[in-house]
Amino acid sequence: MSEGGAGGTGSGARRRVAILISGRGSNMMSLVEAARAPAYPAEVVAVISNRPDAAGLAWARTRGFQAIAIDHKAYPSRESFEAALQAALEETGVELVALAGFMRLLTPAFTDRWSGRMINIHPSLLPAFKGLDTHARALEAGVRITGCTVHFVAAEMDGGPIIGQAAVAVRNGDTPETLAGRVLAAEHRLYPQALAAVASGAVAVEAGRVVVSGLPDGAGGEAGGPLIACPAAPSA
Repeated sequence: MSEGGAGGTGSGARRRVAILISGRGSNMMSLVEAARAPAYPAEVVAVISNRPDAAGLAWARTRGFQAIAIDHKAYPSRESFEAALQAALEETGVELVALAGFMRLLTPAFTDRWSGRMINIHPSLLPAFKGLDTHARALEAGVRITGCTVHFVAAEMDGGPIIGQAAVAVRNGDTPETLAGRVLAAEHRLYPQALAAVASGAVAVEAGRVVVSGLPDGAGGEAGGPLIACPAAPSA
């Protein structure tokens, strides 16, 4: 039994989750750690990467998780790669998918198939700074607050309905690297909260918007309101 399954309640209520990565997978690690708690509503059952050499795959294997490499370079098209990915997800019987540094754009057909069941974390306060180089762009724009966002995945890149956000203050003298480090720490706190909210059924999508009907213990936010975590940041 994997670490992710070791804390199960035996009631069958925990939602089966696959985590998709492309590299080290530090957000994957934070989700795995959270899922070890017996009351956590999700169970990590598989880690999948489009890069066979991703460090996160080795980490997952050493902890007893099913770790699957599906090299996107081995497929002639995005659709054929996604067919292999879909087959792996079906084989593992997952109900939810969490993207954690998964560096592949997904087709509308794939995102539609997993609509309301696939989430992602992005290192900015969406809709600001979609795409890459978010921290450098935030500093160039002169914003005083940035952060991270967990959202449902939609066909538009970084454009799905927002589940929760965490704010991080920009300090005088920040570089993209120092800012990235503090935002990453906020990601590690926010993502497990957001996954718990989705897995518990407290958060869902209706008419393209997130509706919160109540949050499980440890998920943050208030019943009926947005899931927002604001880590304290020392003054610049």
